[in-house]
Amino acid sequence: MDLQISVFLLFILFTAGHSLSCYECMSLTGSCASQTVKTCPIGYSHCMTSTAVAQAGDINTKVKVKDCAPACQSVSMNTGVSKVTSSCCDTDQCNARDPPDPVPNGKKCFYCEGKSCSSILSCSGTEDHCIKATVAYGGQSVSVKGCASKSICDATASIHNVHNIESITCCEGNLCNGAQSVSQSFLFLCCSLLSYFLLH
Repeated sequence: MDLQISVFLLFILFTAGHSLSCYECMSLTGSCASQTVKTCPIGYSHCMTSTAVAQAGDINTKVKVKDCAPACQSVSMNTGVSKVTSSCCDTDQCNARDPPDPVPNGKKCFYCEGKSCSSILSCSGTEDHCIKATVAYGGQSVSVKGCASKSICDATASIHNVHNIESITCCEGNLCNGAQSVSQSFLFLCCSLLSYFLLH
């Protein structure tokens, strides 16, 4: 009996002293060619990889971040002209490789192009909800629509009134986020949501 208690205490001692290590990088080109290994601070129990891709006219932007995270959920949001994804894992250096590109899942939602929000977007991966958001931008209320994962929709209650986001609604049926025409500010919403998920 004493031997079992001693082994148990030794196990706790050794595992308590182990810190998670993750790859760390921030790239404005979308490629983490020079990533380094980082020992995570106490309380950081996940490794994460986040990617944001946006297109405005002929300009394409891709940002990639890898780091330790205190808590993390794999999330994805696609507005047709921008896509934000974040994936998480909880073993040493598990974020070495980028997650595979998500495959289409059969879900369809409306998204905005110009002032029309009647374009149809095929969702992929964990994007199992349609989203519609209104943001205060430049003195106006603008709307963004697209596909989102359930974890983004579950967090909408705490996102309200953050970063000028006036409202966010999610729904589960195909094309349930309406097709009325509005103007859009997709980059502002995506950056706001990405910063919220990375910092909380």
